[in-house]
Amino acid sequence: MLFVSEIEFITWSHNSHLKWTDFKAEPNPGVFEDSHSVIKYGFTWLVNSDKLNDEIVYFVDNIKISVNFNPLLSWVRHSEATPNLLEHEQGHFNLAELIKRKHDKIFTNKFHDKFFSTRGQNDAQRKQFAKEDSGKMISNEIDKLNDILSNKRDEYDIETDFGKNLEIQSKYNQLFETL
Repeated sequence: MLFVSEIEFITWSHNSHLKWTDFKAEPNPGVFEDSHSVIKYGFTWLVNSDKLNDEIVYFVDNIKISVNFNPLLSWVRHSEATPNLLEHEQGHFNLAELIKRKHDKIFTNKFHDKFFSTRGQNDAQRKQFAKEDSGKMISNEIDKLNDILSNKRDEYDIETDFGKNLEIQSKYNQLFETL
């Protein structure tokens, strides 16, 4: 059994360029796609608590959102593993980063300089609940971001005809160069 914490993701950076060897899953014979990349958002954060008007509150600090490619769930039909298709799959990765950047401000506005009530009978419980509750709040926002990504990925695939429409793919590639 493999646990999520044991999976080595490839996190988006300026230097993260996918290679076909990063696609480690077996191709899915039941779908028409020639390749599939699994990309999700992850996050880390700090949570602190304080006393405000005799009430213990917590605040979320230093949220870092990452774009993660999962090699163990991503696949390609080796007979179709062309440079153009790889560029299209890299586009999925870049698209996720582009969406993340557009939504960074939403996360900042939702959590920065905001205080949230906590629960619990003592300080230890309050700290534990603050960590749990803040994680759920951020996770809900990440879920929304993953939904946006899913819709944008579908649009990207349709517009580019899965990378076969080189003119439209080139326009996306130019947009991705701004990252």
